[in-house]
Amino acid sequence: MMTMMPDFQLNAYDYNLPEHLIAQVPLKKRDESRLLVLSRKKKKMEITSFSCLLEYLPKKSLLVVNNSRVVPARLLGEKESHGRVEMVLLSPLKVLAEQARPAGVGLSVEASVLLRPSRRLKVGMTLLFPGFTATILSKGMFGQCVVRLVWEQGEFVELLNAHGEVPLPPYIRRKPEQEDAQRYQTVYASENEQGSVAAPTAGLHFSKRMQAEIVHAGHAWCELTLFVGYGTFSPIRCQDIRNHVMHAEYVKISTHAAEAIQSAVETEQPVIAVGTTSLRTIEGVMQKQGCLTPYQGWLDTYIYPGFTFKVVNGLITNFHLPRSSLLVLVSALAGRERILSAYRKAMEENMRFFSYGDAMFIEM
Repeated sequence: MMTMMPDFQLNAYDYNLPEHLIAQVPLKKRDESRLLVLSRKKKKMEITSFSCLLEYLPKKSLLVVNNSRVVPARLLGEKESHGRVEMVLLSPLKVLAEQARPAGVGLSVEASVLLRPSRRLKVGMTLLFPGFTATILSKGMFGQCVVRLVWEQGEFVELLNAHGEVPLPPYIRRKPEQEDAQRYQTVYASENEQGSVAAPTAGLHFSKRMQAEIVHAGHAWCELTLFVGYGTFSPIRCQDIRNHVMHAEYVKISTHAAEAIQSAVETEQPVIAVGTTSLRTIEGVMQKQGCLTPYQGWLDTYIYPGFTFKVVNGLITNFHLPRSSLLVLVSALAGRERILSAYRKAMEENMRFFSYGDAMFIEM
């Protein structure tokens, strides 16, 4: 029996993180985060402030960001027997709006959700939430379900805004506060692209001022959309990481963005992805279509060691959970041992981890 290479073993992507390094609140100013710069070219690692990013960007780079907007997708309801239940909406609102159909005196649509606690929930049960009901049509693993949502009128996003709360990840051990509605959102999140259930967190470090400075310094900026769903944060549960299946997420690349990125590839202009979601969208569409063209639809690109990167020259990202597809992705980009070494350095320097934590810039 052949021994599996370490790069394909889930255990090789584990590390022990002291709990006090998990950021529980955002910093007062977005761009005051710290930045670990990992340069493959120069074979060096250094720690600076995120506000110094301009000093490390290759000249005339094209920064590609995910402009999706987080919605208050976590809702509290109850079973008809009055037991409490929590639902996190996974389906992008754009898809729900397109698929909603008249149902009696209201509207109805099928949606993917996470339900907790899910063990005692059964297919056919109707759950009661403020302003709508959710009938379970099918159950998957780990709380994933397909439900039929029924509400009286208007768009479903109105119910989320009225009754939902910011879906902070479970490692942030507190209830969402008013500040989170603004800080768990990038400054460039588009009102027209509502639907993410988690923030594209690498973008949280950019302030409006810093965005303007980047463009003024001669770099280009373009936006695409990936509605962050279960595919981004679903953990890897198989020992051979190659067997992991990514859940598809809905992406949009406009004609303008596609032309800017394709032109950068053809002219060898450095392309810097801001966040793993931007990187997966760019490389996924390139892999699917052979070039960067306008695209709108589902994408389930899974990037692990051995993947051939055809577009990006660098990545701005946060520090990721152990044994996660995101840690596997950055390892594919920079090398697993180099990434784990950088994480050890970050822990030694008491850098802050995960969504509200500090950042990395990986230069290929």
